Amino acid sequence: MRSFYQYMMRFRGAKQVTNETRLADWIFHDHSFPKQSRSYDEISRYLEWNIPFTEALQVFDRLWEQYQEDTA
Repeated sequence: MRSFYQYMMRFRGAKQVTNETRLADWIFHDHSFPKQSRSYDEISRYLEWNIPFTEALQVFDRLWEQYQEDTA
């Protein structure tokens, strides 16, 4: 099973900047992000303490649901 970090890397490098690409790029550049984690609670807590932009938590929640569906 892929980590959430690995899942998010599919959103990097898109020509059109969206909140999904912004979050993926931020995760990529943040060396403290829990890259091996598959835990909603761990990642959610990390984002709450290190929120990169206002909508990041809503974007994360939506992408987490997609991640769960894609990795089930």
